[in-house]
Amino acid sequence: MKPIRSLEVLPNLPPELECIRELAYNLRFSWDHETVNLFRRLDKDLWESSGHNPVLLLGLISQEKLDEAAKDEGFRIHLDRLCDRFRQYMRSESSWYSHQNKPRQGVIAYFSAEFGLSESLPIYSGGLGVLAGDHVKAASELGIPLVGVGIVYQEGYFRQYLNADGWQQERYPLNDFYNLPIVPCKEKDGSPVTISVDFPGRKVYARIWKVQVGRVPLYLLDTNIPQNSPKDQEITDALYHGDSELRMQQEMILGLGGMRALQALGIEPAVCHMNEGHSAFLGLERIRMFMDQYKLNFAQAREVAASGQVFTTHTAVPAGIDKFTPELVDRYFLDYSHALGLSREQFLALGRTTTGDALEPFSMATLAINMSSKINAVSKLHGVVSRKLFGAQWKGVPEDEVPITHITNGVHPRTWISEEICELFERYLGPKWSEDIDPQIWKRVEEIPDEELWRIHERRRQRLVTFARGRLRKQMQAKGALPSELKDYSEVLDPEALTIGFARRMATYKRSTLLLSDPERLASILNNKERPVQIIIAGKAHPEDKPAKGLIRELIHFSRRADVKRRFVFIEDYDMNVARWMVQGVDVWLNTPRRFLEASGTSGMKVAFNGGINVSILDGWWDEAYEPQLGWAIGSGEVYDDNDYQDKVESQALYDLLEKEIVPTYYDRDRDNRPRNWVARMKAELIALCPQFSINRMVREYATEVYFPLFTRQKLFIEKDAQRAKEMAAWKQELQRAWSGVSIDSVEAGSPEQLQVGDELKVTALVQLNALKTDDVSVQIYHGQIDSYGDITDGEVIPMKFTGYGKGTLTPYEGTIKYFKSGRHGFTVRVLPHHADLSSPFETGLVHWAAEPVNVRA
Repeated sequence: MKPIRSLEVLPNLPPELECIRELAYNLRFSWDHETVNLFRRLDKDLWESSGHNPVLLLGLISQEKLDEAAKDEGFRIHLDRLCDRFRQYMRSESSWYSHQNKPRQGVIAYFSAEFGLSESLPIYSGGLGVLAGDHVKAASELGIPLVGVGIVYQEGYFRQYLNADGWQQERYPLNDFYNLPIVPCKEKDGSPVTISVDFPGRKVYARIWKVQVGRVPLYLLDTNIPQNSPKDQEITDALYHGDSELRMQQEMILGLGGMRALQALGIEPAVCHMNEGHSAFLGLERIRMFMDQYKLNFAQAREVAASGQVFTTHTAVPAGIDKFTPELVDRYFLDYSHALGLSREQFLALGRTTTGDALEPFSMATLAINMSSKINAVSKLHGVVSRKLFGAQWKGVPEDEVPITHITNGVHPRTWISEEICELFERYLGPKWSEDIDPQIWKRVEEIPDEELWRIHERRRQRLVTFARGRLRKQMQAKGALPSELKDYSEVLDPEALTIGFARRMATYKRSTLLLSDPERLASILNNKERPVQIIIAGKAHPEDKPAKGLIRELIHFSRRADVKRRFVFIEDYDMNVARWMVQGVDVWLNTPRRFLEASGTSGMKVAFNGGINVSILDGWWDEAYEPQLGWAIGSGEVYDDNDYQDKVESQALYDLLEKEIVPTYYDRDRDNRPRNWVARMKAELIALCPQFSINRMVREYATEVYFPLFTRQKLFIEKDAQRAKEMAAWKQELQRAWSGVSIDSVEAGSPEQLQVGDELKVTALVQLNALKTDDVSVQIYHGQIDSYGDITDGEVIPMKFTGYGKGTLTPYEGTIKYFKSGRHGFTVRVLPHHADLSSPFETGLVHWAAEPVNVRA
């Protein structure tokens, strides 16, 4: 039965408790232990059953309990103290950002398809969303003027349960937005703020919700409103649909709709940050807006838009990139492309690597690259992988010069550490330890008594065991287990045994079953009476990923073996809550991806902040973090063509580490039953890894290396009616027209075939510029040692100087190579476009190399 009217009913808070509403509607509670303790104090059981959602808790709690709390002097003092601290935090104008020498004030709009802020707001699926949530939290702590833009999903990501055979099943409970810590954005007349996006033959409308994350607002779009057809209302139902057309619709809402939402809210961002390619359509919408605002053509507006845009890639394989067929793009964007003044081919070329290939799909990553001034990967090794993956975008550019940098991910420590560890850090490192990335501050960890650190860690492991037992009992109750079976699950795991954790998105490349390569050897390790080991596993597979579901089933079947079932358990329905318990309580965090396929990974960083030890393949962040005194590396980074052989080698290496290194070190105890060598590793990890892999370090790097330079660039390109952008667009047009006639006519070098270290070699070249000016190009020597394939490796660039006009139309250049290493060396010469306003020498994609039959004379 449909209602004839709807209205919102709010909790009736006593006046003395009114401030608690402010605390409930700000996600700052998700990283403030004392605020969580306040909500738990209201009703501990309800706090747990509400999914740690303070808004739902306030909606469900009895009026009697609220009135009791209002009369409780201790509770009121606790609340008043927290409210004063919260309001001071929100008002404070003193922050890291406020003390920076910034080019100009401006707002950064951070777009992501998912945000993992808290288990109480289930609009995330995994690492990408949690990273986005941590990014927003750090921006709040650092005082960076950032706003988030995303989608609020009616179903969120699925809830996981396993059937009797261990096969993953999915449930999709609906999110009740009015019982979540979000509020609708409203016009002055009280009506909801809505925007529209043109779809084939219709408009699709979206309303805007706001989540306050500390000082940072996050705006989320929702198509489930009466203005839309029932089918269009479903666009924002669930995260990461497998249907390609629905994915495109979601990404149009995120990118096009997200920019229109900011406009409707009166926010004009100076910088737009695309967290993965899902939001890349925002670049097109920004171009359209600048065309309208400054009366520019597409090329001019593109310069303005790109001057303030950055793309962060998180994928390591082509399969991780959203791609759409040309026919699907035509259906949704043909009219839009015409409005931009582009032909169908010109529009499709924005998302293609090979522009002449009519069958090539439209790549959202390629579109994001073409819309950005800066592009970055998320770890040092991922930078290498990304330059290889996307190198074809810059034809003729050596792989190591492809303009993709890296900013290694970090984690928001206060979200992920236990309350006891937080208090320990505040005592020994100071109250602002989480904001401080100074390695000298973290050296104070050495002052923490071993027994104090170990006592806290033991307590967290014991609590993890208690949590796991409770979750396992609930899992078995849901499957109809007998009382005798439930009793068995109350006795699984040992609070004192070496505890290994493995929890992440279940994908085949993460190899969750590598541990099971030799099940008898693993069982022997687990069941050692003097030195027992136990393993806790959690993780979800994508609903359509049957091979990954098969891995979960394999893990479940092994866990049911009579000889291991008390030492090998799988916790269903992995989410941020389960993750927090695990990273706070395990002794060892295991990570087993195929090398080069883990872009970064962040769960191991969270474990490190809690004093856990990492054991991992040298991939992602661990490749740059690993040192022998910190944790353990599985293998030495070798990669074999045969995956089965790779798995065999690395599984044996893992078993060897467990038997010969990890287990003996853990159980090597002193007279007080403390593992001194183990605690030394815990401290070494805390000192070395915490300042390096803090989200505050990461976001500071984004600010200083990306946001601040783009503030300056955007200002230059937008002032004086975008005059600089107009000039750049015109210059690029002339460059494209003349480039086919640019050539290197001849190269001359000294005559000796052998040189000694310290010798110099003078190189001259005659270049045909074809109507370009000398200021329009950069002529360079590219030299280095030659590998076994005859290629220059680790090339060094030496600028060549213009030496005066030569005869006819040829222009002479010269440069000098100085040799500092022995061996076989080679060099060549190249011509690149040059302009002071280029974001990179390779921005235009044009480069001309000296090649046969060029006249090379010795």
